Amino acid sequence: MKTTELFVDNIKCHGCANTIQREMKKFEQVKNVRVEVDRGAVIIDHEGNDDLKDEFSKKLKRLGYPEQGKGGTGAKVKSYVSCAIGRVNS
Repeated sequence: MKTTELFVDNIKCHGCANTIQREMKKFEQVKNVRVEVDRGAVIIDHEGNDDLKDEFSKKLKRLGYPEQGKGGTGAKVKSYVSCAIGRVNS
């Protein structure tokens, strides 16, 4: 088992965390996802020998949570939508 930790922008609440957890678990190799809202950290436990950090990072960016310092205004808008969906589905 490998662990990948990413620090991302725009995590505001547990609605955001719910969306991130749900979407990241769609990767076949992912076994567990933890989100630390206060630190902006996404910790992903996954199987296999592949380094999946780039794939995880791209997925998070599409959801509106780019790696810290690599986003833009478009990412913020996406994160608000993602946050709202996470709150409804929690």
